[in-house]
Amino acid sequence: MSAWIAAAVLLAGAAAFAAAGMLYARRRVATLEDWITARGTLGPGAGVATLVASGMGAWILFGPAEAATWGGIAAVAGYAIGSAAPLFVFVALGVRLRRLMPEGHSLGEYVRLRYGPVMHALTLAVTLFYLVIFLTAEMTGMALIAGLVTGLPLWATAVAVMTATLAYTGYGGLRASIFTDGIQFLLMVPLLVWLVVAAWQALGGAGPGVAALAERAPQLLDPLTAVGLEGGLTLIIAILLTNLFHQGYWQRVFAARDERSLRTGFIVAGVVVFPIVFAMGLFGLAFVAVDAPGEASTAVFAVVLEALPAWAGLVLILLGLVLVMSSADTILNAVASLIAVDLQHVRPAADGARRMRVARLAILALAVPVVAVAAQGFSVLYLFLLADLLCAAAAFPVFYGLYNPHYSERAAVWSLLAGLAAGAALFPAPDLSGGSLLGAFVLAATVPAAVSLAWPRRAEPFDFAGLRTAVRPIAE
Repeated sequence: MSAWIAAAVLLAGAAAFAAAGMLYARRRVATLEDWITARGTLGPGAGVATLVASGMGAWILFGPAEAATWGGIAAVAGYAIGSAAPLFVFVALGVRLRRLMPEGHSLGEYVRLRYGPVMHALTLAVTLFYLVIFLTAEMTGMALIAGLVTGLPLWATAVAVMTATLAYTGYGGLRASIFTDGIQFLLMVPLLVWLVVAAWQALGGAGPGVAALAERAPQLLDPLTAVGLEGGLTLIIAILLTNLFHQGYWQRVFAARDERSLRTGFIVAGVVVFPIVFAMGLFGLAFVAVDAPGEASTAVFAVVLEALPAWAGLVLILLGLVLVMSSADTILNAVASLIAVDLQHVRPAADGARRMRVARLAILALAVPVVAVAAQGFSVLYLFLLADLLCAAAAFPVFYGLYNPHYSERAAVWSLLAGLAAGAALFPAPDLSGGSLLGAFVLAATVPAAVSLAWPRRAEPFDFAGLRTAVRPIAE
């Protein structure tokens, strides 16, 4: 395919999303509250669209299929369950936090008020590390998609997509992100359905593929293999606990119109996400069945480009653009919101307008190293796994305090550190040799729970009612 045609499609699509987001936000974003919260504006339908679009990134074109090539159907199921499960868990956690902090902005606000500065700093570091790695992976994924399909330079794709995303995210904030998510959702789902159906038909349906796979790698069809079960359980634990710290999801908790909208949005989004991730994982099985060329991480592209006409590459470019911009704008806005909210404690005198300027400059500065890394095509898998380990260790200490008023900051901090130390002891080396990912994540998640439950109770119970008055809308 001509690189010029692909570049034109890429630039036109990115510019169209940027223009749509900026035009929508013009007259709708007047304050910092509008920019980072969009409080009470998200109905059930828009909630489903923005949650699916913001959660589905370029990773669905790489991760699930690659997992299928070594873990088979069990790993595919684990990836799908792990991706959908956080959305269901957010129903309980989101409703609880909204009731305690109806004027809230982030998970970090709750942690600071519930525990104190040390636990707040740890949680903020974990969240930001995860979000930055996620953003880097998304930009790398888009650059690789364009490079695989057309040979476009990685740096050109990364710069174009990041520039367009920064334009409407920096200008319109969360409102622009939610609006463009709706458009991207309406494009994403039909494109994914077309991709799966077209590849299915081109490969002759399930029969030949299953027969070839049964002959070439029968273990991948067995859901009870040790490798598959271990991989599936690892993915469920890692993805579930990590996504609980996704500030983009927490922003949408507070943006929901009411509790009914919150519940409907997250539940339906979870139902939609599961089949999407599962279907993309099946490309990995097809990759093995047809003995397609290339690496396991690019299984989707190897199957599609081998089985479909050359123009299907344009569909992959557009699909990748939709997936990446819908997730990247969410991450950029999430980082900006954390900075704007926490700047209040660093510079108490800073008003909303100044905090918005600082947050905009911060995401602009962040974009430079992210694009630089994405332009190299480096894998950030190991860093992603480290972020998963950090989130797994922090999950119980952070959320146990939502329900137990006698849980102290000291107990939370030491529980988190104990879980991190236990998980690190089994964590593999950078080349993923040695250790055990499943063992590391299990220990990181369970040791904090054990330490927390054994820790002496806080003498004076925490006053949850005080959260309602402690968190107020940001003054302009």
